[in-house]
Amino acid sequence: MAERRAFAQKISRTVAAEVRKQISGQYSGSPQLLKNLNIVGNISHHTTVPLTEAVDPVDLEDYLLTHPLAVDSGPLRDLVEFPPDDIEVVYSPRDCRTLVSAVPEESEMDPHVRDCIRSYTEDWAIVIRKYHKLGTGFNPNTLDKQKERQKGLPKQVFESDEAPDGNNYQDEQDDLKRRSMSIDDTPRGSWACSIFDLKNSLPDALLPNLLDRTPNEEIDRQNDDQRKSNRHKELFALHPSPDEEEPIERLSVPDVPKEHFGQRLLVKCLSLKFEIEIEPIFASLALYDVKEKKKISENFYFDLNSEQMKGLLRPHVPPAAITTLARSAIFSITYPSQDVFLVIKLEKVLQQGDIGECAEPYMIFKEADATKNKEKLEKLKSQADQFCQRLGKYRMPFAWTAIHLMNIVSSAGSLERDSTEVEISTGERKGSWSERRNSSIVGRRSLERTTSGDDACNLTSFRPATLTVTNFFKQEGDRLSDEDLYKFLADMRRPSSVLRRLRPITAQLKIDISPAPENPHYCLTPELLQVKLYPDSRVRPTREILEFPARDVYVPNTTYRNLLYIYPQSLNFANRQGSARNITVKVQFMYGEDPSNAMPVS
Repeated sequence: MAERRAFAQKISRTVAAEVRKQISGQYSGSPQLLKNLNIVGNISHHTTVPLTEAVDPVDLEDYLLTHPLAVDSGPLRDLVEFPPDDIEVVYSPRDCRTLVSAVPEESEMDPHVRDCIRSYTEDWAIVIRKYHKLGTGFNPNTLDKQKERQKGLPKQVFESDEAPDGNNYQDEQDDLKRRSMSIDDTPRGSWACSIFDLKNSLPDALLPNLLDRTPNEEIDRQNDDQRKSNRHKELFALHPSPDEEEPIERLSVPDVPKEHFGQRLLVKCLSLKFEIEIEPIFASLALYDVKEKKKISENFYFDLNSEQMKGLLRPHVPPAAITTLARSAIFSITYPSQDVFLVIKLEKVLQQGDIGECAEPYMIFKEADATKNKEKLEKLKSQADQFCQRLGKYRMPFAWTAIHLMNIVSSAGSLERDSTEVEISTGERKGSWSERRNSSIVGRRSLERTTSGDDACNLTSFRPATLTVTNFFKQEGDRLSDEDLYKFLADMRRPSSVLRRLRPITAQLKIDISPAPENPHYCLTPELLQVKLYPDSRVRPTREILEFPARDVYVPNTTYRNLLYIYPQSLNFANRQGSARNITVKVQFMYGEDPSNAMPVS
């Protein structure tokens, strides 16, 4: 065995496997490792941080206050200091859209209540951050800005995007094969020479001034000019904005709070006519969402009776205020869908008998038979006059119908005319609403139209439509609840025998449906306050109908509203012995138990 050299004798011959075994035995498991680390830490006089406890992040503002910068002004000093003029507070006056404020006057109020009321009238304090755009969370690339920037860009067309013509492509391939030389014809016999025809190929263009001596500064300047030529001014802004769901802090500047409105719809009630006219009929409109099974608007009551019919109620009805004469309403829909219906309910003066008996004359008498049935009609008018004199203050349900709102909107939006005339007949159904429209070009023709999905639920861009509802359903006495109404509305969207069994009442109701203008004139809020602009107080107004959103709307409450809607649903006397007649329900607000403590709530 050869002698080992002097330097090799000092080398340890411990193999790597033995080293790993020794280390694993010394630090086997995390507790032993932590113990050894603590021993080393105590020896080195350094505090150790437990691996199982979270460390609070450093408060940068507090650190900068307690450790003032000892560095003089330099190029990076602005990155670690907060600019003193970053925040600016601006007071903006609050806009009131009504002529008179809805907030009550501050007189003899509790201080807490006074402070709450002032939150509806005080000016907005807007905090403006001048250097907000320099932060990492600010992203100026919105979808609208992306489309605006891409308008002036030329369209990039690549060879792979162009589909080659089959005949031309085959001709070029055949010509290339004829011109190409084989391996045997080439001097070197290389594969490259057989593919590229060097004899017939054109030389590349010569590079001008290639061998000229040019200073480096001049070359850099030329390259800089070429990069700037035909370059988009916001090249990096063309990159699509990041996904909103990415875990990145968004420091977007909020808008000034304002009153919430959904998609607004203007409904004008033009006329209501029956086959016979013997008594006043009162109508109301409301929106219902079948899918959510909710009423999504308050009731809008309108009166289309003639002056002769109104005269029957003069002993009971005081002179009407101008606010009660509205025949146009603006509905707001925050969540439009294919399940929204415009429900029209009719009422009449309370009279003796069942609802079916009261509606029977309207189903059997026709306008053409008025002369033949003159005596019977006179008798009905005499009875109606007596009921109006005795019970003119009270109402009873009479009939109802519904309009599939999105069907009408989509039908009107697909036409080429400025306005649409649609006739809706609820008596004959073939799985959906039967709609007919008049046109001077195509004439009168019928169609069935059904819509699916929520893509067409746009109430801001359809053309105005005039609807003629020709039939109403007689109100069933045992089906007055909203649950029964939702079942009927669901049957209107699919073929069903339920509606076919209902006897229709022939009538003619004309209404206009159109997108609401942005600033309508002669408009009243749900609190009956006049909205700017309101030039003449004697003009018949348009009512804004308060929305009951189907789902929550997360917006701050910026408008003072003191309204409470009470809709009695039913009164059950089934378990009471004996008969119950002329039952009325009275709702009062009381501030004490004495009858004289009733509050004058209108």
